[in-house]
Amino acid sequence: MIGQATFSLRGRNPDVLTCIANLSNDEVFTPPEFANRMLDTLAGAWAANHGGANLWADKTVKFLDPCAKSGVFLREITSRLTQGLEQEIPNLEKRVNHILTRQVFGIGITQITSLLARRSVYCSKHATGKHSIAKSFTSDDGNIWFQRLKHTWEGNNCKFCGAPKALFDRKEGLENHAYALIHTNNIKTRLAEIFGGNMQFDVIIGNPPYQMKGGAGGSSDSSIFHLFVEQALKLEPRFLSMVMPSRWMAGGRGLDEFRAQMLSSGHVRFLTDFPDSGEAFPGVQIKGGVCYFLWDNSHNGPCNVTRVAGGVEHVQQNRVLGEFDIFVRDERAVGILRKVLAKKEPSILALVSGDTPFGIATNFEEWSEKRSSGLIELHLIQKGKRTVGFMKRDIIRKNATAIDAWKVLVPKAYGAGETFPHQILGKEIMAAPPSACTQSYLVVSPFQSERAARSFASYYRTRFFRFLVSLRKITQDALRSTYSWIPQQAWNRTWTDELLYENYGITKKEIEFINSMIRPMGDDDDE
Repeated sequence: MIGQATFSLRGRNPDVLTCIANLSNDEVFTPPEFANRMLDTLAGAWAANHGGANLWADKTVKFLDPCAKSGVFLREITSRLTQGLEQEIPNLEKRVNHILTRQVFGIGITQITSLLARRSVYCSKHATGKHSIAKSFTSDDGNIWFQRLKHTWEGNNCKFCGAPKALFDRKEGLENHAYALIHTNNIKTRLAEIFGGNMQFDVIIGNPPYQMKGGAGGSSDSSIFHLFVEQALKLEPRFLSMVMPSRWMAGGRGLDEFRAQMLSSGHVRFLTDFPDSGEAFPGVQIKGGVCYFLWDNSHNGPCNVTRVAGGVEHVQQNRVLGEFDIFVRDERAVGILRKVLAKKEPSILALVSGDTPFGIATNFEEWSEKRSSGLIELHLIQKGKRTVGFMKRDIIRKNATAIDAWKVLVPKAYGAGETFPHQILGKEIMAAPPSACTQSYLVVSPFQSERAARSFASYYRTRFFRFLVSLRKITQDALRSTYSWIPQQAWNRTWTDELLYENYGITKKEIEFINSMIRPMGDDDDE
């Protein structure tokens, strides 16, 4: 009976949505506690914009989860509306029916998640089932829609999401992960077709899939969470709140334009960041952490940022997100960075090569273990170990002039881990001429002498250097852009942290902070 549905769902023990396993690290179920945190943020912003009004007491507000998995957002919204609308719609059955048919909408990302979401919201996998608490739907989907779509192939990839045809051009009945929200040129028209009529959603909220397997070619995945955000914004909601991997803040292939929009729009009113994803999603590790944001159409100004670390919330009021080209997550670092940038010194970026500096791939095989006349040294990583081999010079067609220069090779990737202090970067290699390397390394050059190269190497090992890198390095990859904020020095001495701290006016408190984040790099450290 409908009278038995109290909707005090947070009080149930156990809550089934805390017990189900995640699909993968790319499609993570949102814990109810986390979903409610996002809804609390939303409700606070709504009240601030509407003279203290209670969002959950407004029967006209429409909510959409465009990437529903467990249905937790729609379930918790329904629970809150059921309580908030009690005075306006006293009859429980009429109240629940109004909420489910007029206010909460969802799009399942797969067939199985659409069934799970309906079960969470309607108490039945079909909206018209005999146990459904919604009594006036005429279709089994209700307002939680799913239909298997096809990718639109352009060459070997989908033009909408980048999915590789070789992996996702599947037989009928097999899930192909062609998500409805992002597989259309006109999302407003598409939603009108799905739900009927001209749909205008006040609130869009969800936790989208994070990446597409093989979307960047080969074994490399491509980010797709930003596509959900961009499509949702085209629907012109009053509020948009989504969970995302925090890597968008400083890196991520193909995310530059998205990051610039997020940081410069002025509409991001709240941003909550979890550098350790396990604090948000217990048992799930997502490199670089996760975050959620609240985008407010009526807001145009600074953002209130909360960094959650070790169970402690560090609140930063009125952060200007667009102060730098990336977002500096830790507020304690901002003052240090400003001191460094204020000197307006040239960056070492001019010395750092791009990816694959000599055009030699990681799986390059035309090398020998034995030195012989006419061959040059080749630095590579073989079976996870640093190796020195020998190769023919004339194979190299890219950056050939760097072969005969003194240079420092720096690893392109280093798994820093999730705990502090850590190393940030792998150990450097001094490479005497003539020499080259595979794409496992970036090249810092040219240096006019061994002494100059050793001077840079001493600089690279300082905590100061690696701290500045850490502000831009949010995953294991340390690409060329990671070094943008490292100022050049005179390459005629051995650099130490003490010299650098004095030069840039770093205070004792700031030094303690740097030391808490970056550990010393010794000769016996891991490579």
